[in-house]
Amino acid sequence: MATLASSSSLLHSSSSSFNSSSTPSISPVSRISLKFPSSSLSSSLSISPYFVAFSLNSRRVSPKSYSSTSVVQASGAVEKKKVLIVNTNSGGHAVIGFYFAKELLGSGHDVTVLTVGEESSDKMKKTPFTRFSEITGAGGRTVWGNPADVGKILEGEVFDAVLDNNGKDLDSVSPVADWAKSSGVKQFLFISSAGIYKPTDEPPHVEGDAVKADAGHVLVEKYISEIFGSWASFRPQYMIGSGNNKDCEEWFFDRIVRGRPVLIPGSGMQLTNISHVRDLSSMLTLAVQNPAAASGRIFNCVSDRAVTLDGMARLCAKAAGSSVEIVHYDPKAVGVDAKKAFPFRNMHFYAEPRAANEILGWSATTNLPEDLKERYEEYVKIGRDKKEMKFELDDKILESLKVPVAA
Repeated sequence: MATLASSSSLLHSSSSSFNSSSTPSISPVSRISLKFPSSSLSSSLSISPYFVAFSLNSRRVSPKSYSSTSVVQASGAVEKKKVLIVNTNSGGHAVIGFYFAKELLGSGHDVTVLTVGEESSDKMKKTPFTRFSEITGAGGRTVWGNPADVGKILEGEVFDAVLDNNGKDLDSVSPVADWAKSSGVKQFLFISSAGIYKPTDEPPHVEGDAVKADAGHVLVEKYISEIFGSWASFRPQYMIGSGNNKDCEEWFFDRIVRGRPVLIPGSGMQLTNISHVRDLSSMLTLAVQNPAAASGRIFNCVSDRAVTLDGMARLCAKAAGSSVEIVHYDPKAVGVDAKKAFPFRNMHFYAEPRAANEILGWSATTNLPEDLKERYEEYVKIGRDKKEMKFELDDKILESLKVPVAA
């Protein structure tokens, strides 16, 4: 049984913080800490009615009524759900669906993964798709096709929950959402992006902060909030984890193991958030198992700690058992586009998972020093440390800075 500790402290509130470009965000909630015995990992949670519905026009929280004695109740067994994951066939988000499917299957749910495109395409020769046997081996099902044709591909099937981990705009998501609505899907989840937040003078980004009103993800969030009674949106940032096919830590390892400088734009003190994908999947799983709590909510799908860009370089070097030379530069002065020269934003860009902590009782497990050791072991195992590589853009920057280029 869950052990509860409750206080009436709020995240933050301000009656003057209205912003018309905000999307659905968390309402004020009482702070709750949950302590579960190890045997209760399969318990389902339900949030009391005192957790008030979302507000479309709040910034961080809106000053609505709340109870300082909110109650979370745990029942002994999780209701088995039939879940469809519409998964992208490229980019860093593909690994989210992979981990989410495995976690759901491990919790006893029925899972179908619909991946964009054809099973025979070259994209399927990369991870995480080459590891889909881990899904089918655990009892899941994998199918391929155009998400716009989901009704034909899965004709006659009924799902309790659908996650769209593919679309970035209404054109790509609305066919899936409309089909889900018409076929009786009870819960619709969407992988959005923390990149939709407007730059802020008060980092970190928290749920309810102003967003770019014309961003495709924002329009999707608005649409699903209008047609579904039970929905939630998740905004990830950068992620690491086995099976990811978009470089994150690998970018640093590529340079460190070859004795090359790691070139970081700006001061290197910019803060960002890098999460292990297992944390993203565990948050999503809690939402499926606790639809009443997750309903109508925006969740920053991130870990609970920030890291500086210089810090990431040093952590990667430590994981590789090497030293690192960090060179800072001004992209404009050397005439390069920082977006092409460096894998992260050249600015403070990080969010906190306050809604998931408060509402779902979720907690992060990302531990970059340890997780990066595991990632480096895999990096070496696949032979990437011996792969021939060119660093033409790095060399251009180093030449402009008059820093000797390694032979």
